[in-house]
Parts: sequence; structure tokens; C-alpha cells
Amino acid sequence: MDALLAANNIISPKMAGKLRYLDSREDEIERGITMESSAVSLKFQAKERDDGTPQRTYIINMIDTPGHVDFSTEVSTASRLCDGALVLVDVVEGVCTQTIAVLRQAWQDNLRPILVINKVDRLITELKLAPIEAYHHLARLIEQVNVVMGEFFAGERMEDDLRWREERDRRLAAKKAQYADEGEATANEEDTFKEKDDEDIYFAPERGNVVFASAIDGWGFRVGKFAQLYSAKLGFKEVNLRRVLWGDFYLDPKTKRVISYKHLRGRPLKQLFVHFVLENIWAVYDAVVLNPNAEKVSKIVSTLNLKLLPRDLRSKDSRQLLSLIFNQWLSLSTCIIQSVIDIVPSPSAAQASKDLFTSNSDAGAFVTAYVSKMFAVPKKELPENKVRPLTAEELRIRGSAAREARKEGASDTLETTAIPETADDSTGAPEIFPVTNDETLLGFARLYSGTIKVGTRIYCVLPKYDVTVPPDHPTNANNIAVTEVEGLYVMMGRELQPVSSVRAGNTFAIRGLEGKVWRNTTLCSLGEGGISQDSSPQQDQECLINLGGANRMVLPWTPPIVRVALEPENPADLPKLVTGLSLLAQADPCVETFQQQTGEHVILTAGELHLERCLKDLRERFARVEIQASKPIVPFRETTVKAPDMAPPKTPNAARGTIKGGSAQNIVTFTLRATPLPDSILLFIQQNLIALRILLQERKSIDRTGSDGISNAVIEADRPEVQGNLVHAPSVKPEQFWTALKDKCSETGGEWADIDDKILAFGPQGAGGCLLIDARRDVIPTSLKRRLMRDQSQYPDTSRGENRLHNDADFTGHIERGFQLATFQGPLCAEPVEGIAYFVEDVQVDAESLEKEIVQNRLTQVTGSVISAVRDACRNALLDWSPRLKLAMYSCDIQASTDVLGKVYGVVAKRRGRIVGEEMKEGTSYFTVSALLPVVESFGFADDIRKRTSGAASPQLIFSGYEMLDQDPFWVPTTEEELEDLGEKADRSNLAKEYMDAVRERKGMFVDRKIVQFAEKQRTLKR
Repeated sequence: MDALLAANNIISPKMAGKLRYLDSREDEIERGITMESSAVSLKFQAKERDDGTPQRTYIINMIDTPGHVDFSTEVSTASRLCDGALVLVDVVEGVCTQTIAVLRQAWQDNLRPILVINKVDRLITELKLAPIEAYHHLARLIEQVNVVMGEFFAGERMEDDLRWREERDRRLAAKKAQYADEGEATANEEDTFKEKDDEDIYFAPERGNVVFASAIDGWGFRVGKFAQLYSAKLGFKEVNLRRVLWGDFYLDPKTKRVISYKHLRGRPLKQLFVHFVLENIWAVYDAVVLNPNAEKVSKIVSTLNLKLLPRDLRSKDSRQLLSLIFNQWLSLSTCIIQSVIDIVPSPSAAQASKDLFTSNSDAGAFVTAYVSKMFAVPKKELPENKVRPLTAEELRIRGSAAREARKEGASDTLETTAIPETADDSTGAPEIFPVTNDETLLGFARLYSGTIKVGTRIYCVLPKYDVTVPPDHPTNANNIAVTEVEGLYVMMGRELQPVSSVRAGNTFAIRGLEGKVWRNTTLCSLGEGGISQDSSPQQDQECLINLGGANRMVLPWTPPIVRVALEPENPADLPKLVTGLSLLAQADPCVETFQQQTGEHVILTAGELHLERCLKDLRERFARVEIQASKPIVPFRETTVKAPDMAPPKTPNAARGTIKGGSAQNIVTFTLRATPLPDSILLFIQQNLIALRILLQERKSIDRTGSDGISNAVIEADRPEVQGNLVHAPSVKPEQFWTALKDKCSETGGEWADIDDKILAFGPQGAGGCLLIDARRDVIPTSLKRRLMRDQSQYPDTSRGENRLHNDADFTGHIERGFQLATFQGPLCAEPVEGIAYFVEDVQVDAESLEKEIVQNRLTQVTGSVISAVRDACRNALLDWSPRLKLAMYSCDIQASTDVLGKVYGVVAKRRGRIVGEEMKEGTSYFTVSALLPVVESFGFADDIRKRTSGAASPQLIFSGYEMLDQDPFWVPTTEEELEDLGEKADRSNLAKEYMDAVRERKGMFVDRKIVQFAEKQRTLKR
């Protein structure tokens, strides 16, 4: 980015690559990485080409996004505003996890990607590769990236094929009535599946969508640059030479013709790319850096017709001389800009391909802008609040005032002299947060249609707005707001340039959304004049559109997993902390903040580095108070398994996991049985939690009476990240969920064959990996499936009324509530439970006693005791099996050289991780090590591994779900062999018990721990 800014005369060319202009934060400069997205608008003039393209002026809006995995949400928020993407890949490290994530984001947002292979100089100076070896290394790298793109295409093609077949089956079913049989209907079906062409999705240097670069040395090129240089010399057309300059094509020295590898006939010829491109670059590095030779440098400069000063040629700084040569020969900024102009479509063309507006800036065009995120800016850094330099006239006014003050002897007059600085006042945006008034929130936006102006009123369409129903519908009442545009700015990295209006196709920052918008929104109005004072959303419905949507995430999506509880050192500063957390949650798209039931204020971050940045922002910007942070709170999951050596069942003469319980005075008695859920059913439910949540939310929006028990469950459909679950892409559609679940249960067989119509609830929190199943034989099950689909004829609402024939009162809803409580806080350490099914085998109600309680107005006591009894029964049923903890796991990718590989293995093993794979990068001495690491053991892992390897290895940690720790936390030695090896006190530490006790101690629960472990005799010291 520095090279592009230098080409626009924003910074000095000598400072390009050193200044890091877009890294405006202090911690970004210290660490040398990008943590926040920065936008810049640049203006370039493209010269007239040989093909007749006239000279044009281009305005390019670019967003610099972080590459660290902790800040991947910055990439997703920026990609929604762009039409193309420059995907940087390290030539040595190759395709890593984050590269795949960025490519997937570009694919799903329909961006035109350009592959930039950076740090090519490392092949020369670090790996010491020959040009031919470097060519094969580059070819393998491009092939690896294309494999990733091919996987995306194959997945989308299968989805398209499935949709086409479903549509075709519907058409055939409709034609059955017209034709005699299905065969005749198929014969008369003319439509065929149209295959998509995957030719344009791959990266190929000859197409111009691959850039070879070295940003640190300031050079970059596409094969078209060398085709242009050599076309006249070799006598080829530039278009033809560009087509063969990459690949297995060779130049026959005798005939001076280009031949393919089939006509080599054993001759040791070099590829055109090696001979004409790489060898020349290698020669420059050899003459300037590797083996400095002034004569060779002078010859290279004269051959390339470069204009360098004699003092530059005599420079002792070889890197500076190298940059001067390449800046004139293979300018990085020129290459990147030309690539963007050639590959990335204009806003009008790009928006047409995305079925958006055509980037019309006319006065009557609808104004439509999308705000992808909010970001905080100190009010003193807003342009209207900055102290601008005084003009000559103002200096004369100040001097005259000072002279008058000296004459009159009133020295304090100078301090009260009013000097006009701006026409606008410095109050800024309306204060929604009265405690912290030094920050203001701006919207990071792109305008798709129309022209937006300062002072106009516009609609803010929030993400949950439903365009299929009118604006005055109850679901839309709180999802649309009206605000006034208080300021518009062109973002220039760390600077904001105020403008009065913005035309379609540009990115900009907008002020005036504070207090109206949480994180993202769509801005709409009928024209550039905005909306009038007396207009309503019903009148302007035609211009309302929702570009955000409530669930725009790239799946599989990894939620923030690192939790920390915060409190101010001074309790009186708690309001400042709460306000600071609200500001932080708005300004950072990845962070989540909420208050637990215990009253703790918790912050969820993507990783350790992200946590450090958030705490720094809270202390220095948003809250401005000293904060105490707890140790990271890592989520666990509780489950159970069938172990070979379990204690006898708690209920004699009954299946394992059976628990009998009852309410106070045994008015309601019940029998529950818990059993581990089969892996196939559990995996299906976890993969389709989004589909289940959609069904629950749809039913909840249709029926808000709460009589079904659905609304009794706390459905966190909008915030899965608070639960710490890995969000998968659903394998089935919501309307197919129950059919697919029935098929999965039938495949499992046994008692699971027909449970789909007996499921009372999923848990915890209404949608999770636990099931509550009604196994009563004399009762029609009031299943969740029937309640969700009761508006359909095949599932009439027969449930509760008929069940009352057997019992005077129905306690199913209260049993569900007890089940939800039990699965939300398990018996081991009050963590969520998954992978267990609870069968309700019997419920008996003492009608006479119940009637007495109703007469005495004590029914609530009965229902409360039922809920408590069911909760305790579910917990005891889990403990009847062999309980286990599930650990949150990171997938860890580490790139290390062979000399530090052993140290990497040692650090991973020390933190109870395990290596799952290692692969050597071909042509290098680097290994890519893949490992799984418990999140609870990961804190300080990155620093530890860098210290042990002296910075030669750096890990990338991505949350990958939960994995069971196969160790019983209550295990004690019982057999003679175990007692002989370990003794009665079990000297070997129980890792599962350590984790369980640590969580229980943090939550203030009872911990069974001996204060004195091995004391045999008390010693008293006396004089």
C-alpha cells in the first residue's frame, strides 16, 4: 500500500515500505502487523495504449485488511464493500489456512480476485534457488491456489445441480396429471442442466490475474510487462508472446520460433519465463546484493535505459540501490494499478453481476448505501474539530490584538480573543454515551446508487428488516430508523477529508448513525434530497432494501472463543466500564460483550492478540479507567460414555441411567432415562443447528402466545458465538430438517428408529446436542415436530387436549424447562451438556393432592418443584454413566525450518497438544506442522514457541470445535493392580479432575480438594 500511496504523492517514495502509512495504531506499528481495516481513495491516470484505449483518470477505492487470523472479521466486513480482491500469498509459506479463508470470502462475495505472489526476493536471497527451481516453485504455488478455487467451484456446482433436480422433480410432478405416466412426462421434458464454465475462476499468469512481486524492494510485474518489452525485439506480436511467456514453452535458437515441450527432442532449453524474466531479475540481485559489482550495475542501468544519479550508483546501501533500479524498471505501483484496472470491473458492471443497482448518480436515483461496520474516531481528530493553520489575515488580526493588549495593559485579553476556525461548531454527533464523550462512531460504507449529501434525512434499514412484509409490520417496527447525515468523509488511511456529497461507487465514512445503528445497516432514500419531514416508511417503501441480512457470515464460521471477565479497579468506575464495553462492541465487528447471570461483565475475543488489543482500547480510549481482567474463561462441554468399568446403576432392576423423581409431596412423579446419543445423530444435529434455529424462530414469530413451551426456551439464534459453538454450513434446508433427521434415525435403528416424532425439545437453550424424548406409551407425544408444523394438515393440534384425558394437568412444559436447565449447566462444572438423550418413560399425577394445592393457590410451588426435580434427575442420570469433559480445541498451523522442528514439537507436547500432520514445502527447508491444541492450554503458546525457536516459527490458531478428553474426572484406583501401582491416594494427577476443579473454583462451587495432602504428623517448633 505504501508504494501506491507514494505513486499518488501522499508519502515519499523513499519511505515506501518503511512508513506503513495505513497502520495508524501504536500497537500496529510496534508489532508490524495490521489490526484494523484502513481505506484510501487514490487517483491515477492510465496512459493511452497501443490498442486504442484512450487516456483515462481512475479513482480506486482500496481497503487494507489484516492478515492475522484473529482479525478475519475485518476481512469479511471489507469484502462486502468491494468488487475485487488482491490476495497476497507468501511465496515461501505458500497456501495457509488464512489464505483459504480469504479466497472463500472472495468467492462467496463474488469478487474478482488477483493473486499477488509476494516476497519473491526470498527465493533469491534466502532459499538460494536457481531460476529454473524458482519457476517450478512458483508453478506449484499457483497450482495449489487453483486447487482451492476448484474445490469452491465443485461445491457450488453440486448445490446448483441439487437445486435444478429439485425444481425438475416439481415440474414433472405437475405434468403427471397432463401425461399418462411418469415416463411420458420425462420424455417431454425439454429442459437440461446447464453446466457452468470454470475457465475464468482460475489464476493464470497469461491472463494477467497473477502478479509476481517483492513489496519490500518495490517491484512487481505481470507477464504482459515482459511481453511488451520483448515483442519488438523478438519479432512477435505482444498478444501472442503474452500467451506463451508462462508455461512449458521454449525458444528454438536456430529457427527463432516458440516451440512446446513436445518438440524439445532432448535439447536442454529453458522455459521462456526462466530465460527472459527470472534470469534477468536474478542477475540484478546478483550484481547489487549477493555479489556487489559496480561495473555490472552500470551495464544493467545503461541496458535498461534507467536514469539514476551517479551518487545513487555509488551508494553503499545495496537495498536502496536495488529499490531505485526496480522502481524505474518494474514499478510495483504501476503493475498493481494496471492489474486492478484490467481485472476488476467498474462499479456499474460489478453491481450488475451481483443484481444490485447500476451505480447511477443522477439526482432522481434511489440512494442506497451499505454500512458494513462502525468504527470509533476521537472527536479531536475529526476535520471540523482540528486546529487548522492560521492564514496570513488571521495572523495579522492576532498581532493587532496583541499590540492593543500591551497598550492597554490588559494581558489577559489575548487569551480571550475569538479567532474563527470553522463555520461549524465542534459539538460533533449527538451524545448517546454521556460518560465517555471523547469518541464518536462513524459508519464504514459504500454507496451503490444515487448521491448522498450532508444534511439530508435518510432511512436506516437494520439487518433484521424483512422486505417481504410492509414497513409497519410488527416485525419491522424496530428495524427501521430515520437519521440525519451530519458529516461525510473520504477516508485516506489515518486522515479523514470532509466532503459535502458522495457519488455512487465510492467508499466513504458517514457521521450521524451513532445511537441508531449497532454495527451494520442499509441507508436508503428516494433521491439525493433525502426524505421529507412528513414522509413515512409506508410511503417510501419502494426505496427500502436490506443489503445486510441477519446471517451474512462465511461458513464454517469460527466464533470468538476467548472469554475474559472484566471489572474496574475502582468500583465507582463501573458505569464507565459498561459504556466503554458498549462502544467497543460497536467499534469491533468481532468482539462480543454481555453480562452473565452472576453479574460479571464478559468480553469474547477471537484470540489472545485480539484480547490484548481490546483491553488496550478499553483502558486508553473507550472506558479510560484501570481494568482488572480475569484469567481467560474457556468453555467446556459435558457428556457421558459407556465405559467398561462403571459402578452399578443407581436404580436397581432398571436400565442404566434410569432415575425416578418427584415433586414436593410426590404430587407429580416421573421416571427419566439418560443414554448417550449415537454419533451419527449428534453430528447431524450439530451440523444443522442453524436450520433448527430458523424453524424455531419462524414458529416463534408466528405464534407469540408462549403456550407451546417453545418460547419458554432461551433461543440464542442470533448470537451463537455467545455459546462458543462452531457454526457449520447446514447440510439440509430448514424445511427438510425433520425428513433428514428421520432418515438418520432410521439408519441408526433400535430404539432410535422412530424418535423424530417423539422429540419434546432440543437443548441446551432450545437448540443443541441434547434431546428430550417422550417415551410414554399411553400418551400421544406433544412433540416439537407437531408443534412446529401444526398449521399443516398432517399434524393437527391434538396434543395437549388429548393428554389431559390421562392426567388432570399436563406438566410437559415444566419438564422441558427442567431439561433445559440441566443441559445448560451440567453436573460436573455447570457447563453445557451435549450428546445425551433423555427419555421420559413415565409421568404420574396425584389428582386429589393437586386439586388441594390449586384450591390453596399453591400450584406455582408444585410446578417449581417439578422443574427442580427434573433438573436434578437429569444430572443424576448423566452421572449414572461414565462422565467426560469435552475440551475446546484449536487447530494450529506452524511453519518452521528443520533446525527448530524439534523445539516446536516440544512446545506442542508440553501444552498437551498432538501433532496431526506435517508436510515439507517442496523446494524449501520449511515444514508445515498441523496440530490440535486445547484452548485452555493455548494462552502464551505463541510467545512460548517464538522464544524457543528464536522467532523462526509462528503459529496460527483457529477454533475447530470440541474434542472429548477420555478420562473420568471421578476415577480412583480400585483394582489390586491399580492400588499396587498408584496407591490409595492415586499419585498420578487426573487431568479431567484438574480442569473440572478449576472451573468449579472459578464459579464459586464446592471443590473436593484436600488442603493437606501427605501430612502424617504435626510439627511444633518451640524454643
